[in-house]
Amino acid sequence: MASCNKGLGGEGSTAAAAPHVLAVDDSSVDRAVIASILRSSKFRVTAVDSGKRALELLGSEPNVSMIITDYWMPEMTGYELLKKVKESSRLKEIPVVIMSSENVPTRINRCLEEGAEDFLLKPVRASDVSRLCSRVLR
Repeated sequence: MASCNKGLGGEGSTAAAAPHVLAVDDSSVDRAVIASILRSSKFRVTAVDSGKRALELLGSEPNVSMIITDYWMPEMTGYELLKKVKESSRLKEIPVVIMSSENVPTRINRCLEEGAEDFLLKPVRASDVSRLCSRVLR
């Protein structure tokens, strides 16, 4: 599996240089799966269980390289999280990727129009992460 450190610049490939991804999913199983795939691709991962916790973490953690979030979550959907990130002058440059087990074209298009970098169908595979490395973390 390809490492995501390639082509990111900087000196060497230390853990500190690894892109930091915030993974958001209310399902502990899905959260563990996506975190494992991301870590195996050399990402540094912080996993949280809600959009609210994601926003709290983003308020205190300035070095998030990408957010990958489930679409359907209680309290705040991934779409609502996307909108809050894109409305924030401090956060809007962070790429957001939405995941869902449901292939609903209108939902996918709405997320992409609102500024999502990509929309992944679950189950997320290692090849999806490799694609994110090349597209999102330029």
